Amino acid sequence: MTTVAAVQIGSVPFDAAATAEKICAKLAEAAATGAELAVFPEATLGTYPKGLTFGAPVGRRTDEGRDQFEKYFANAVTLDGPELSAIAEAAARTGVFTVLGIIERAGRTLYCTAVHIDPERGPVGHHRKLMPTGGERLIWGFGDGSTLPVVDSPAGRTGAVICWENYMPLMRQAMYAQGVEVYCAPTVDDRDSWQHTMAHIGMEGRCFVISACQAIRAEDYGEDYAGVLEPNADGWLIRGGSAIYDSSGTALAGPVYDAEAILTADIDVSALSRTVFDFDPVGHYARPDVFRLSVDTRPKPSVEFGG
Repeated sequence: MTTVAAVQIGSVPFDAAATAEKICAKLAEAAATGAELAVFPEATLGTYPKGLTFGAPVGRRTDEGRDQFEKYFANAVTLDGPELSAIAEAAARTGVFTVLGIIERAGRTLYCTAVHIDPERGPVGHHRKLMPTGGERLIWGFGDGSTLPVVDSPAGRTGAVICWENYMPLMRQAMYAQGVEVYCAPTVDDRDSWQHTMAHIGMEGRCFVISACQAIRAEDYGEDYAGVLEPNADGWLIRGGSAIYDSSGTALAGPVYDAEAILTADIDVSALSRTVFDFDPVGHYARPDVFRLSVDTRPKPSVEFGG
């Protein structure tokens, strides 16, 4: 058995250094529960700008919106930057394998990314969100098939699918085909209906599912955003809903709302064979004579140099 954790916290908005410190502290708390794997929400490091429009009505952009984006861009982090280095050091100290949602700055483009950090080896893979949703497409680039890793962790074969990517059936199938056993879903979707999706993925993929959602109050964004954001009646801009499910769709922990929290559960991936006995989505239940998925894992740079 391995103890895993969903860490439900909010960013320190637009302050990557302070958020990194908070993440390091939460890793220590997760380790104190016995957790060997901890999943953090989407865009924890780098901020999820829920409710901001960046001054972009159709057909034009405003100077105020450009000011917002300049601030947001400056707060994003690089994969080799000091914030992730500090978190990797905290993972090494605590022994906790970490799956962390970040806003990644690569050149002049931002990506919504999930990073896998091994306590012994440091970052061992990252996934850039393939399909930003709605207004996210204005501020984030699109990932490609070269960042769809499933990696070994103390809890089992671990992969990450970010927020509404979980509604992409072929994306899920690509993860199942890589043998994912611990399916991580960093998100900011705090709707009640999200729980149905997570339970379904557990049953469909015959895997454990760890969903970590931010819990953050509108007031945390500061006075500059007073009256701009739209919290719920209790002041929460994103209210959480983190949970852990088993391969039968049963909740092992959560969901928890309107609070920061660390949810834990004990899982045993060796027992997954009990559920694949009657359903394997990429094996005996797949019907490859009728259906087939081709996944292009080649990087897609816009410019290539060389002969």
